[in-house]
Amino acid sequence: MATFTVWSFDTPGGAEVASGVLRDAASEGLIKIVDRAIVTWPEGAKKPTTRHTHEDEWRGTGWGAFWGLLFGALFFVPVIGVAAGAALGAIHKSMEAVGLNKDQLDRIRAQVTEGTSALFAVTEDGNLDRVGERFHGLHGELIATNLTDAERQLLLETFD
Repeated sequence: MATFTVWSFDTPGGAEVASGVLRDAASEGLIKIVDRAIVTWPEGAKKPTTRHTHEDEWRGTGWGAFWGLLFGALFFVPVIGVAAGAALGAIHKSMEAVGLNKDQLDRIRAQVTEGTSALFAVTEDGNLDRVGERFHGLHGELIATNLTDAERQLLLETFD
């Protein structure tokens, strides 16, 4: 099963560093990255920048559409206002299909703010103990996942 996780970092460059660590772990066969995206929000910027990494060119178009929909729902549609209410409802419904509910979307939106960054990752077949070792000291916080409560707790224990 694919695991969707969102990690926030208290610096604009934190997610980029974590993305490199994840990529290195994948090159060692410790985890399979299905796809990932990075959101960076530098101090003084009015909105964040997003970058989709295109792990698999064959699937890249589909994931690009997903990331666009997700980031639009998180960072760009809310500023449009009430007129976008129906569209926002449809977006939330689409996100629930991948395991993200409205509360999680709200939590992501609240924690990814100016001066921070976030790593959005879709992974499979991870050796959590060995991957978790590499994430120690990165000061990331898991803010959303499609894992069950038990799986989430194991992930937090491993990466903390």
